[in-house]
Order: sequence, then structure tokens, then C-alpha cells
Amino acid sequence: MIMNQDGMEESAKNIEGSSGNTSLPLVLKKLLLSRDETLQVASAHCITAVLVHSPAKHAPAFIHADIPEFLFEHLSSSSEVLVWSSCNCLTLLVEEPLFFSKCHTVYGIEAVVRSLQGSLKMNNIELHKQGLLLFAEILTRQPEEIKLFTSSAMCRDAGRALQEAVSSPVLEVAAEALKATSAFLRKDHQSTPPVQYGELRALLEAMLNRCAEFSQTLLSRRPLGHASSRDSEKAILQRGKFLLSTLEGFRSACRLAIEFQSEPSAQENPFTAPSAKKEDTLEAFSEFLLSACDSLCIPMVMRHLEQTTHPALMEVFLSILHNLFVIVPHMKEKFSKKLASSSFIRLTLELKARFCSDLSHSALNQVCSNFLYYMCLNLLSAPEKTGPPSKEELSAVSELLQHGLPQISSRSPESLAFLSDRQYMEGAARQRQYCILLLFYLAYIHEDRFVSEAELFEAVQSFLLSLQDQGERPPLVVFKASIYLLAICQDKDNTLRETMVSAIRKFLEGIPDLQLVYTHHPLLLRFFLLYPELMSRYGHHVLELWFFWEDSSYEELDDVTSAGQPALPASLVVLFQLLRSIPSILLILLDLIYSSPVDTAHKVLNSLRTFLRRNEDIQVGGLIRGHFLLILQRLLVEHGASPSGASGNLPLLLSLLSLMQLRNVSEQELDSVAMKLLHQVSKLCGKCSPTDVDILQPSFNFLYWSLHQTTPSSQKRAAAVLLSSTGLMELLEKMLALTLAKADSPRTALLCSAWLLTASFSAQQHKGSLQASRTWGLALYPVPCQVHQTLSVEMDQVLKALSFPKKKAALLSAAILCFLRTALRQSFSSALVALVPSGAQPLPATEDTVLAPLRMSQVRSLVIGLQNLLVQKDPLLSQACVGCLEALLDYLDARSPDIALHVASQPWNRFLLFTLLDAGENSFLRPEILRLMTLFMRYRSSSVLSHEEVGDVLQGVALADLSTLSNTTLQALHGFFQQLQSMGHLADHSMAQTLQASLEGLPPSTSSGQPPLQDMLCLGGVAVSLSHIRN
Repeated sequence: MIMNQDGMEESAKNIEGSSGNTSLPLVLKKLLLSRDETLQVASAHCITAVLVHSPAKHAPAFIHADIPEFLFEHLSSSSEVLVWSSCNCLTLLVEEPLFFSKCHTVYGIEAVVRSLQGSLKMNNIELHKQGLLLFAEILTRQPEEIKLFTSSAMCRDAGRALQEAVSSPVLEVAAEALKATSAFLRKDHQSTPPVQYGELRALLEAMLNRCAEFSQTLLSRRPLGHASSRDSEKAILQRGKFLLSTLEGFRSACRLAIEFQSEPSAQENPFTAPSAKKEDTLEAFSEFLLSACDSLCIPMVMRHLEQTTHPALMEVFLSILHNLFVIVPHMKEKFSKKLASSSFIRLTLELKARFCSDLSHSALNQVCSNFLYYMCLNLLSAPEKTGPPSKEELSAVSELLQHGLPQISSRSPESLAFLSDRQYMEGAARQRQYCILLLFYLAYIHEDRFVSEAELFEAVQSFLLSLQDQGERPPLVVFKASIYLLAICQDKDNTLRETMVSAIRKFLEGIPDLQLVYTHHPLLLRFFLLYPELMSRYGHHVLELWFFWEDSSYEELDDVTSAGQPALPASLVVLFQLLRSIPSILLILLDLIYSSPVDTAHKVLNSLRTFLRRNEDIQVGGLIRGHFLLILQRLLVEHGASPSGASGNLPLLLSLLSLMQLRNVSEQELDSVAMKLLHQVSKLCGKCSPTDVDILQPSFNFLYWSLHQTTPSSQKRAAAVLLSSTGLMELLEKMLALTLAKADSPRTALLCSAWLLTASFSAQQHKGSLQASRTWGLALYPVPCQVHQTLSVEMDQVLKALSFPKKKAALLSAAILCFLRTALRQSFSSALVALVPSGAQPLPATEDTVLAPLRMSQVRSLVIGLQNLLVQKDPLLSQACVGCLEALLDYLDARSPDIALHVASQPWNRFLLFTLLDAGENSFLRPEILRLMTLFMRYRSSSVLSHEEVGDVLQGVALADLSTLSNTTLQALHGFFQQLQSMGHLADHSMAQTLQASLEGLPPSTSSGQPPLQDMLCLGGVAVSLSHIRN
């Protein structure tokens, strides 16, 4: 009644009027200025009582009387009652816009912040709540054009006060703080440079942690047994409200980050030193928002969804996710993939179906549609293991999704039924079908299969047939989705009808490049290769795309033995199943190895290697060899002069061919295709130079294995074919001469193969008694023929290579020894290999004449070289050394038994033998040592091995478990034992009978408990026959 007196309005405007007409605001102002706390509190209560009735009507009078100024000053009072009363009064006054236009908030905000900081240290909960309420109202109502915080320090203090408030253990206080925080995160409140991103991050972390703590507290306090469901519902509702407030605050932070993206001054702290690490930046803050949403917001919302779904909460939540796509653009694709794989497509569609099927919740429908729109575009623009769509395609899909997504609000069964509808579809309805199909496609790609595969399989078929009936061609992305879903949903026992396959092929014929509709998945590969109509037209291209996008080359699977095979990747499992059921796919793979880029060809080759090694029961050698023969013939016709420049992938094909040869465990006759291949490969080698290592190494491996993995009759025919290749023989001669070359020398592995091939050719030529007088023609089965090209070898150079071997070249030394052993056994009478002198030779001594063409100095050099190589204790090299020493002593014994005995009885041999025996327990049971002792016993070299020492060896053999020895060791033991028997060195007849019984009790085929060693191996890329090296 007092406030409504006549003239009150005028006195409010002229508060300094006559003393005879004193107003109530002036009276209350004087009371506020008094030093009596009681009067100050009473004055604040009076003001509050007046404003409660009508703030908009009475607030201007108090504002014009500068009441707010004195109320702000009282916020620093130590009286909790006065502070609370002042806060209450100010909360009512801020409802009047005049309060802000008079800039009272700018004047009083510091007092509010300091009061809030002080009150939070007290235990007065109501004071906390009232202070936060006032702060929130000021932050919310402050006009954007009037800056509230005039310094970054004041803004920082305000943020820290809120951080302390949201961490309050009292839920009501934390809830009020969340509202204030949401209002605080406005651009006009934070734009005072520099932006305190570190403080904002600490505030958000406190807010999210408090919400997570509250959620966990409620979960742990869930009532047990038959507790009242009303209390449980109340707790869920309370948690939902708190979570909603938290999400609103987080959304405000996201909006702030988006608004700052267009502010250059807000990107980072301009006062940071150039050399300092820049952490307080908008980019770091944006990435924090993404991380916090991923680790805290999403888990909290998903846990809440398990109990109830609130449309308003989900609207805020999805808008946050949508904002994050804009905030962190460089992470939007990765974030979208994670959301899709976490079933967010399903979640959003269920929200639309539940709340947006009618016209209600239009805001939620719009948010859901926007979220799906941006997530789908992100997923489609950055597909995994396929090329992205063109800008035109993406633009078309963007328009399609923009119009179609808001119209989708049906549940999954209804969407499937709509997709299956074969009736005539108008444009809008067809667009809706496209959107539904794309959503299913993206969900299935990310393993969110929320609809039945069988039902979706039928629905997609009906959809494609409907398009065919209406003569429509879907957008490329839609057809890509259709093919993918058909491939994924097709049951193993269910195949497409012929009409459906024909329709798919017609659609594909209108597509310029298969890559436009390709999605990398093993089942899509199966889909294209399963149907002959599709494989014949698109098999090559789809396999090329498949291997191009494959991550792994599976090289790690090559060296794994069958006993320890690791599990194959799912992609290889599908491919191998197809290869087993449709072997003709192998021909496509061969073409790919030859014609694809090198990286792709490597992947194909390694996959084929793994398949052939793990599926030895499948006989595809003839198929592969026949197709390879056609490729090789075509290459030699088109690039006869320089085949090495024809294709960078030719070495890969050749290595596959040699692998096919390695698969043949047993000896097999060489058929006509194999003989033609030998001819073509030898012809190819003859056109290469020693530097064409990549072509020659697999070619030499193939030739070597072909000679050693066939029957004796085929060996003769194969040798005849190869010996007739003059180019190959000339190449071998060049390569043998390069063994000691320091510059331009091919790698050691190729030299190994050259020496092994030369030894094999020489042995086959000598064994078959190929006469130089006979000729041969290129026939299917050539008869033995003369040697057209003789290989000249300098013996001194060979011995030098053995005396000064290359580092880590034990296999090369073994190959040279294999060649020498063959030459010694042939008494250097080979028509293929001719020993030539190295420069001027001294006059031969008498003993040189006896040993010709060897000289005694060469014999000594060879013996010393063999002893030095034996000391290296390399198993394979030692076997080759012993074999060469046996052949040398046989050669010497045939010409001069005295010289042979002299060489065998050298004292150094004893030292050598005991050095070898000093290799560990039972080292005498190594096959090379047994053969060496047998050799010395044969020449009665008692100075090397005495009778007592022989007895010790026999004693050790008697105590050994012979069943654990390898077949090679047992054969050497048989030879040693027989040599002793023939010389009568077994004085102890009982021991002799025991040993004889032990050896006879182990038949040759099963004499060892150890698995038989594979004779044909690939050591360091070199084809090796162990029996060839040993014997």
C-alpha cells in the first residue's frame, strides 16, 4: 500500500526530492547504510517482501535508489543471515532488465564471486544454494553486449568457485552449481583474452566426475529384496535430472568451442612464449571435450538408458554428439566409426520410433535426424579399406539423407516390410527406402546387426527386383550397400535365384568401375566368386581389389611348420575355402601375380604359398604349371630379347613355380608340361645376365628341384633338355667365375644355386654317359644328346674360394664341395666340366704326374681347406666336407695308395677329430663324425684313432638309445660298425653281438624314433637336396 502511494513513481525517479515526501526505498536504503546488522537484515527482508508481490512493478524504484549497490557490498559481510538476505533480495532484483542496463552486475560481480568463495567454506547449505542461484541468474540474464567479466583473473576466480561448488557432496548445492556452470560457459563471459582453457577443462572435469560419482552412489544403494519401487523410481528420476543438468553444461562447453573456432584471438594464449609447449589452446580443449564425452558422458547416459529413457535428456545428449563432429573435424570419421560400432544407429532409430512416430517431440526428431545425417556422411566419406566416394556421389547422398531421415520413424520390422514392398514407389518413398538401406548397411559394416539376416536378405532382393521392375538405377552408394548386405546375409546353404543373379549383373554392367560399389569383406569376395555368371565377368577385378585392400601379406605364415600353424585370419579362411571348392580361381590368382602392381602381387603370392603349404592334399600342380607355361611362352614371344624387363612380377611367378615343385614329396615322372616348362625356364635363364638375381634365383631353384625330385629315367630326359641350352651353360660359366669377384658379384644365394646346378648337371651327364657324338632335336621326349657347351673351371680359384670363404657363406662352401666331390668321383673326366690352369704353371713333379690333373700342392690346399671348414662345426657344411674328403682319398688311393695313406694319417687329423668330439655329450654320434672315423679306420690311421679310443666309442654306442637317432646317423653308424668288423677290431665278441643286434633290430624305414627329415629344403632362398649335399 505504501509503494502504491500517489507520486511514488515520481519520487522513484527523483529520489532526492523534498524531505517532506520521503519514499520507502530511501528509508530502506538508510537502514542498509546503518551499522546495525539487525536493521540491515530487516531492511533486506522488507525489500524482499515488497519484490515478492510484483518484481517487475516495484524493482525499478529500488534500482533507481541504488539499493543493489549496497546489497552487493553486504555480500562481504561475515553475517551469514545478512549475506543470505542480500542474495535473496538481489535474486529478485535481477529479474528486472533495468538492473543490467544500470551496470549493477558489472559493479557487483566481483562481490558475488568473493562471497560465493567464502560461503562455500561454511556449512550453511541454504547460503550455498542462494549464492549459486544469484550467480546463475546473473550469468543467464546478463546481456551479451555488456561484458560481465572485465578481466581474465575475475573469470578464472569465478570458474574456480563453480568448480568447488559442483564438487560439493550436497546434491542440491551441486545441482545449483551445474545450472550456474551452464550459464557461465557463454562466449561473452569467456572472451576476455586470454581464454582460460585449462580452467574450463578443470571445471568440466569436476562437473563430470561429480555426476559419475552420484550415478555410482545411486547404483550401489539400489534397494534389495521387495523394497518400495517408488523409492527406486524417485532415485532414477533424481539421477536423470542431475545427468540432464550435467549434459546441458557440457553442451554449453561444446557450443563455446564451436563459437571460438571463428575467433582468431581465442585459438591459443597470445601471451605464451613461442618456445613453450602450447597446451592451453582451443585445439587441446576440443580434443578434451571429445575424450571426456567418450569416457564419461556416453557411459553415464548408456547406464541411465538401461533403466529409463527421457526424451529431453536424449535430445541434449545427441546434440552434444552432433556438436563434437564440428568441434574436432579431424576425428569425426574415427568418432563416427566408434559410435556406429557401439550401436548408436540402432539407438537413434529406436528413439525416433518410440517418441517421434507422431508429431510429438519434433525437436528430438530433428536432433536425431541431424545426428544420423552427419554420422552417416562421416562413415560414407571415409570407408575402411575402400576408396571414398566422389564429391558428386557424396553430394547426392547428402541430399538423399537430408530429406529422407526425418521421415523415418518406424521400428525395424516395419522398415523391413517397407523395404520389401514391390509396389510402385514414388520419389519420396523411394528415397526413404534408400535411407533405410544405407542405415542397415552402415550398421552391418560396424557389426551392429539389429535386424534378422534372413529377413534382410529377402528384403534387399525384393528391393532390387522392384528397381528392375520400374527400370530405375539406384545411386552407386545404395547399390554398393545392397550388394554388401546380400553378401553378408546370405546363408552358406542358401544361394540367390538365377533371376536375382541376372538382375545384379545387369546393374553391374551399368557401372563403369567395380571399385565404385566394392566393400572390402571376405563374404563379398565369396559372393562374387560363388556364382559363375559373376565370377566369369568380375572375378579378376574383385580379386585384384581384394588383395589391394588387404592389410597383411601373411609373410609370417610362410616359415611356420605344420606342427605349429597359427590360426588363419578370417579373410584367408574364406579365400582358402573358395580355392578348395573352385580350383579355377587359382588361374586368376596367377594372372594377378603377373599383371598386378608389385605390392598386390606379393600379397597374392604369399596367400598362395600359405594355401599350398596347408593344403597338400589338393592336387593343383598340373593346373598351375599349365597356366604358367602359357604365361611364360607369351612373355618369351613378346619380350624375347630382354625378358627381365617384361614384368616386375615375373620373379614372383617363378618363386611360386619352384614352390609347386617343393610340394612334391615323392619322386614323380616329368610329364610333357613339366618338360616344356624346363625348356622354357632354361631358355629364360639363357637370356638373363648374372645381375638378374630376382629372376635367376627362383628359376635355378625350379631347375634344381626338377632334377632331384623325379625318377631316374626322367632325370636323364631333364638333363638332356637343360644341357642343350647353350645360353644356360654360358650363364653358369660366368657365374662360377664370379665366385671370387669382389665387385659386381651376384648375391651368395645365387652362386650357391649355380654350383649345385653345375654339380647336378655333371653328375647326370656322367651317369647317363651322354656321348658328344650324338645330336638331339627339340622333341617332346628328347633322347640323350651331346654337350654343346663345356664349362671351364679354374681349379686354383675353386681351392682359393674354399681356403678363404666369404663370411656367413657356409652353404656356398658346401655347394662348391659338392661340385668338387662330383668331379673327384668322375676323376675329372666329365664332358661338361673342364679344369683349366690359372696362368703359368710350374714344371710338374713326379707325384704331380701320378695325380694329374691335380697337383700335390692343390691336394694339400684342399685338405687344409676341408679341415678348416670342418672346425666351423656347421652340420650341413661338415657333411659336405666329409663327402669331399672321402672322394679325394678314393681319388688318391686309385692313383697312389701311399699318398692316400699319407694324407689320411696326418697328425693334424687327430687334433681335428678330437676338436669335433669336444662339441658336447655323445658328439661321436653325429653322422659327419661317424663318417670321418670310418674313413680314418678304412685307411688304418691308428695314429688318428687308436684301438682303445675305438673301444671307448663302442662303449658309448652301447649305452646310447639308438631309437632316438636320425636315419642319417644310423646309416653312418652302420657304416662305422661294418668297417670295424671288416678290419677285425671287435675284440669283445659279446659287445659286437649286442651292437649288431641293436642295429639289426631297427629296420631302415623305421629305425628312428625321430620324424624323417624332408630331403628337399629351401635354405636362405636356395633349393637344396640334403642327400645331394651329403652323398
